Amino acid sequence: MSGEELQLVKEAFDSNYIAPVGPMIDSFEREFSEYTKIPHCLCLSSGTAAMHLALLGVGVGAGDLVLASTLTFIGSVSPATFLGAELVFIDSDEDSWNMSPSLLAEEIKRCVDSGRIPKAVVPTDLYGQCADLEQILAVCEPYGIPVISDAAEAVGATYKGQSAGYHARAAVFSFNGNKIITSSGGGILASHDKEFIDRARYLSTQARDPVIHFEHQEIGFNYRMSNVVAAIGLGQLRALDTRVEQTRAVFKRYEESLSGLPGLTMMSEMETGKCNRWLTVILVDEAQFGASPEAIRLALDAENIEARPVWKPMHMQPVFKGTRCVGGEVSERYFSTGLCLPSGSEMTGSDLDRVCSMIKACRKPA
Repeated sequence: MSGEELQLVKEAFDSNYIAPVGPMIDSFEREFSEYTKIPHCLCLSSGTAAMHLALLGVGVGAGDLVLASTLTFIGSVSPATFLGAELVFIDSDEDSWNMSPSLLAEEIKRCVDSGRIPKAVVPTDLYGQCADLEQILAVCEPYGIPVISDAAEAVGATYKGQSAGYHARAAVFSFNGNKIITSSGGGILASHDKEFIDRARYLSTQARDPVIHFEHQEIGFNYRMSNVVAAIGLGQLRALDTRVEQTRAVFKRYEESLSGLPGLTMMSEMETGKCNRWLTVILVDEAQFGASPEAIRLALDAENIEARPVWKPMHMQPVFKGTRCVGGEVSERYFSTGLCLPSGSEMTGSDLDRVCSMIKACRKPA
């Protein structure tokens, strides 16, 4: 916590706005818009809810094609299944770890040649590094395919001088408890299109018509964020730049300590943007390092230090068995060789030294 959250929560209580309406929501939306320069923002109960409304907003429905990153968290793609859409997963490129524009181009051509134009493309900004949105848009625009940016992990990151998700048809952000800033839960849907956000706002409040009685002409959702949660998010947002610098400093400390070890590499930063380093991720070549990622994880766990594998690609998940994937080798390799290290913004130098020492102790030179 930055220290401002408690005062803002108190103001929310003092105002007697506890329900999903109130001045903190208004302020959070306004200040997030000012920060990202994306003019229209909508506070919601989660990033997953934001993705659901974004896909609805571009007209995704039953039987439509949605192309999405395979190396991601399931919340990025599960909303497409809510709508009955057919998913196709796209592998990562070697450099950014994000959706490969060349593989995306191949798949879109295949889809068009078969008479089916995808309804949406959903690239994920993995671990706080923005996908190459310019190239992805160049592939999609000739066919009028909207791009929904999954920027859930990339709050505070930039791409070519603009906020994550800035150039997309809409962008989804998350403030879940594990993110770089958190409102304990919640998300934001952002777009340059006011009508798009107005429509999402209407659907997020049970699609209630603006009349004095309860009138509904279509089915909506209860996806609103509470005023109290927004107060926490507002306090966190005001500390976002500090959090980004802290997580980047955590990465730098790891890099300085670990990058010289044989068989161990770190996720690089693309020249196209600034990664928020939400998580520091390493790749381990077991043959060179002398220990597997899982052996390192277990050694850390024995000392009450939590580390986790890289996201298991969606095309490898049992729930998506049989779903088409274009490529897959890169994301599978990152899953089998990757490890996400403790990366909290409040980690001290001694915390980081302890983790690094444990990792080094796992090495068994050939």
